Amino acid sequence: MKKTVIILLTLLYWNGILANIILVGPSKKIQTIKQAIALAQNGDTILVTPGTYREGNLIIAKQLTLKGLNYPVLDGQNRFEVLSIKSNNVVVDGFKIIHSGVSNIDDYAGIKVYDSREVEIKNNILEDTYFGIYLQYAKKCMIANNQLTAYNNNEQESGNGIHCWKSDSLNIVGNKVTGHRDGIYFEFVTNSLIKQNLSFNNIRYGLHFMFSNNDTYVTNSFLGNGAGVAVMYSNKVKMLNNTFKENWGDAAYGLLLKEISDSRIIGNYFEKNTSGIYLEGASRVKMNHNEFKNNGWAMKIQASCMDIVVEENNFVGNTFDVGTNGSLVLNSFNRNYWDKYEGYDINRDKVGDIPYRPVSMYSMIVEKNPPAMMLFRSFITSLLDKTEKLIPSLTPENLKDNTPLMHKAF
Repeated sequence: MKKTVIILLTLLYWNGILANIILVGPSKKIQTIKQAIALAQNGDTILVTPGTYREGNLIIAKQLTLKGLNYPVLDGQNRFEVLSIKSNNVVVDGFKIIHSGVSNIDDYAGIKVYDSREVEIKNNILEDTYFGIYLQYAKKCMIANNQLTAYNNNEQESGNGIHCWKSDSLNIVGNKVTGHRDGIYFEFVTNSLIKQNLSFNNIRYGLHFMFSNNDTYVTNSFLGNGAGVAVMYSNKVKMLNNTFKENWGDAAYGLLLKEISDSRIIGNYFEKNTSGIYLEGASRVKMNHNEFKNNGWAMKIQASCMDIVVEENNFVGNTFDVGTNGSLVLNSFNRNYWDKYEGYDINRDKVGDIPYRPVSMYSMIVEKNPPAMMLFRSFITSLLDKTEKLIPSLTPENLKDNTPLMHKAF
C-alpha cells in the first residue's frame, strides 16, 4: 500500500499536475473526504485510501482531483446523492459508489455534474444507484471506463446508467452499463461521441437519443436489452460499426429510428433481434455495409419514410428481409446481397439479372394481421409467396433491388 502511494505521488509530481496533495483515510490525520474538500484549494488532489466512507452528499465546488486508491467505497446509504460536482475541471477517478438515494423529483445519482465543463469521471464502479452518472448543462466532459450496475426490474424504480441532458461536446468512452432503465440516455445533447461502450440487459434501451443532433456513436455493443437503440427526433447522427444483438420482445428492435433525418448507418452488425432496424418518419438516411443476420425482420420501413438509401448490405438468415405497411415507396435499394435471392447471373458481372423483391406477400399479411404468424413455414405461405413472385399484386411495386449482388457485399 505504501509503495502504491509513493509511486502515485511521484508520478503526479513529475507530471506537474497538482499544487498540493491531501491524503485521506481512517488512520490518517484527515479522516473524512468532506474535511479534505474543505481544506483543499483549486488544483489540489485528494487521495482517498481504502475503506467505506458514509458521509452523505459530497459536494465538490472547487477544481479538484478526487483519486481513490484500490477503490474506496462511497456509500449513499439509500438516502443521498453520493457525489455532486459543481465546478469546472474536476476529476473523479477510482471509486466504488453504492446505494444512492431514490427520488423522482431530484433525480439522485451516484455522480452528478451540475452546469460544469471539462469534468472527467473515469475508472469508477457504481452499483445500486438510482441514476448512475448524470450530467446536466455540461460541456467537454469525459466519462470513461466506468462500470455501472443496477438491480431494479421495472422502469419506474430505475434511472438511467449514464444520463446526459442539455449538454455539448461529451465523450462517453469504454463504459459498461447494465440493469438500468436506459443504459445511456441523451436529451438535447449535441456534438458528442459515444464509443466502445457495452450496454447490456437494460430494462428499456441500451442507448436512447431524444432531440440530440450532430452526435456519433461508434464500435459499441448493445446486447439483450428491452430494445437496442432508439434515435428519436434527432438529425445528423452517425451510427458506425456497432453491434446490436439479441434484443428480443413483442415490440423490440436492434435500432429504432423515429422522426430522424440526414443520418448515416454504416458498418453495423444486427443479429437475433425481433427487428434489426425499425424506421418511422425517417428521411434522408443512408445505410451501407451493414450485416443483418438471423433477425425476425431485418428491416421494417413504414410508409412515412422517404429518401432512405440502402446499398451494399448483407441480408442473411432473416425470417423476413423487409417489412412495410404501405404500397407507396419513396426509398431505394441497390447492390445488396440477399440470401433468399433465386435469380441468375448470365453475364457473370456478379449482379443478378432480375430484380429482387425483399417484401414477401406473407410478410405483408403478417404486418396487417400478426396472428397469421401461426402459419409460418406452412405450405400455404410458401404457395402465397411463390404466386406473388410470378404475379405481383400486394407487395409494393417499387420496393425492389434492381441490382442484387450474387455474393456478399463485404
